[in-house]
Amino acid sequence: QVQLVESGGGLVQAGASLRLSCAASGRTFSTTAMGWFRQAPGKEREFVAAIIWSRGSTYYADSVKGRFTISRDNAKNTVYLQMNSLKPEDMAVYYCAASAASAVRPSYYSVATSYNFWGQGTQVTVSS
Repeated sequence: QVQLVESGGGLVQAGASLRLSCAASGRTFSTTAMGWFRQAPGKEREFVAAIIWSRGSTYYADSVKGRFTISRDNAKNTVYLQMNSLKPEDMAVYYCAASAASAVRPSYYSVATSYNFWGQGTQVTVSS
């Protein structure tokens, strides 16, 4: 029902910045939240950030607080992840996800199984 197209990944040096974009199409009116997850080689998928679509409330993993910012553009049905002060440990495939579920608490959106639709992933490589 919802298609997600990601862009903005690439190769940067430690300390640099990247902005990832995720454009949603289809039945986007059912979306309650969108999030970013990442997966490094040999590791499980990890929560990065989430935004509640109706209110714009944001939530972050401890590992990225103060460095990453999730935001939205309602008119474009697009969510962004601004990544500053990138570290080698941030290197991973980053996935955009959309949820159509209503949660009783925000922590619900930090779990990958809470999301119904996923993008194809975009590679972020951090050198040095």
